[in-house]
Parts: sequence; C-alpha cells; structure tokens
Amino acid sequence: MTDPYAVLQQIEKVGIIAGTRGNFPPEVMLPLAQVLMEESINIFELTMNSVQPIEAMQAVKQTYGEHAYVGMGTILSIEEARVAMDAGADFIVSPAFDAQVVRYVWDAGTLMIPGVITPTEAVMAWQVGIPLLKVFPIGALGVEYFKAIFGALSHMRFMCNGAINQENARAFINAGAVGAGVFGWLTGDGKTNLDIVRARAQSLKTAIAQGKSRST
Repeated sequence: MTDPYAVLQQIEKVGIIAGTRGNFPPEVMLPLAQVLMEESINIFELTMNSVQPIEAMQAVKQTYGEHAYVGMGTILSIEEARVAMDAGADFIVSPAFDAQVVRYVWDAGTLMIPGVITPTEAVMAWQVGIPLLKVFPIGALGVEYFKAIFGALSHMRFMCNGAINQENARAFINAGAVGAGVFGWLTGDGKTNLDIVRARAQSLKTAIAQGKSRST
C-alpha cells in the first residue's frame, strides 16, 4: 500500500495527473505511459468506465513499479473502490463527494481525492480529513469561479479537473491549485499519435512551471 501523503507530495511536485478515459487497455496504455514517463509525468489516473481499466492499471504498475503512481478514477461506490484498491491502486478519485466512499477509502489508508464544485462540498470533504480536493468540472466554469472558492478556502488544497489544457492549467495553478488532472487534451482517445502526446506533455509542463512561478 502506498503512503497517501507520498502520493500527495508527488502530485504537488509534478502538478499534473495524466488521466485516461475510453479505449485504453494495457496494449494502448503502456506506450502512452512510456511517453509520459519520459517527460517526467509519472502520475496516472485511469478510470473505471474505460476498457480494461484494472488490467491497464496493473500493467503500468508492474512495468514502472515505485517510479509511477497509478490511481483509479470515476469511483462511485464502495464496491468499486474496494476492487480498485485490492488491485493495487495508489489513490482513488471520484467525480463527486460521497461521504461513505470517502471515509471507506481514507480509513483504508489510501489517498482519496473526491470531486467538489461548491464551497459547501469542499468544507464537508475537508472536515472528513481529506488533504486534497478535486474541483470538477472546473474547466467549464473558468478560473474566476475557482478564484472565488479558493479566496475563501485558501487553507485547503485543490486540484482542478475538467476540460483542462495548457492555457487554463497555467491559470488555475497561478490562482492557487496544487495540480491539474488533464485527460483528453493530453492523452487523447487511445488512437492519438504519441508524438502529439509528447509535444503536449512538454508544453503542459512549461505551463505548470510558469503557473507555479507566478503564484509564489
């Protein structure tokens, strides 16, 4: 079992969780992971509503071991969380805040990143003891919405997910987010040319670094 605070520290260091949804079975996920690992992006969120997500997660973990942090997202129930953790997930992500799921995962000693979109949800999740919250789907609402939430709740740690690309990732980091979960723009649809993925990974890293430098 991976120390939840070690995962949190890595998320804060890298600032990027590379997410995949859809057609990412092991034979697709491994070449993608290799490209991202070569670009020093070593945190992956696979999703339960994808093709062979458990098998793909285990393939990445087996290939890269302790050098990669591989979690499972779109977890909506305790049973899904149990399956993912039993399979070795380093962290669990949900698009929503469900107190029962959050407590189950956190009490099991695994980092849980629940989705929140209002100050009320954020406070409820933080009171459980969760050290990192996912503001989702924030891309559609924009950085000003995030600034409004963070202004009142700046003692909390947030990552931003939902329609994230290099431009708004920079803005969200600059506004106070510790990281961004980036899916389709970065990882594609399972058929995306890996040279495109590499180029976007490089530009995203630059954007995150710029966001961090402006927020200090």
